Amino acid sequence: MGLGWSQQEGEEEEGPQQLMPIERAMEKPMEKPTEKTMEKLTEKAMAKPKKLPHNYQAIMQETDSPLEAKSENLYPRLHYGVFLSHKRKKYWVDEQSGHNCFMLFARDLLITWSEDKRYWHWDRVKAAGDVDVEVAVLLDVCWLEVHGKLDSSYLSPGAKYEVAFVVKIEEPFYGWNVPVTLRLLCPGEEVQERKEILQDKPKSQWVELYVGDVANPKQSGEIQFSLFEYQDGRWKRGLIIKGAIIRPKK
Repeated sequence: MGLGWSQQEGEEEEGPQQLMPIERAMEKPMEKPTEKTMEKLTEKAMAKPKKLPHNYQAIMQETDSPLEAKSENLYPRLHYGVFLSHKRKKYWVDEQSGHNCFMLFARDLLITWSEDKRYWHWDRVKAAGDVDVEVAVLLDVCWLEVHGKLDSSYLSPGAKYEVAFVVKIEEPFYGWNVPVTLRLLCPGEEVQERKEILQDKPKSQWVELYVGDVANPKQSGEIQFSLFEYQDGRWKRGLIIKGAIIRPKK
């Protein structure tokens, strides 16, 4: 069962970055806009014509709620974000840069043994308003292995992106005597890899584990990112995985 895309269900180094606060990075795109807010955003969007976001048609094939491309509310909706693939992903357009952003929730990740109730439990949290998304709650494993991937064609050309896992650490918390490994592989690029010590992270709040940067992949294909630790052999508990965020780097 080594590193790779195995899955039970039938699946110079950069240091920690000053990432955008998680509340701004994810919660804003997931808020349900009020009627007054939508009116203001619509007026702003109509002030000057905009072309459709990069690869919009292909991305919208996965949407849970189809949007009319010619609708005056299109950009306000995209700035707040739309769910894709039955709430497994979230897509939004950064209001300042106009670049595509994505959140891949835990259900869209490949988590080894995630369907075995002895090791993982699936729970729900509020993404915004009354919208629930599933999170993966670690019960007990000695082999931690999480993978995600996204088609590089979904990313806006010319934009430099950053990738981070979004997790929460809860008591009881044990077995994390060694750091976890975070790995990023972009088409045609060298592997990026770094270590993160989870014991140093704040408890009971969503935090980001920076994986690496994506800057204009040299080839088309999938961007692959991983979080794993299986060499230490100790049983682990106390980790909740919300997903992975891919957004333009500020």
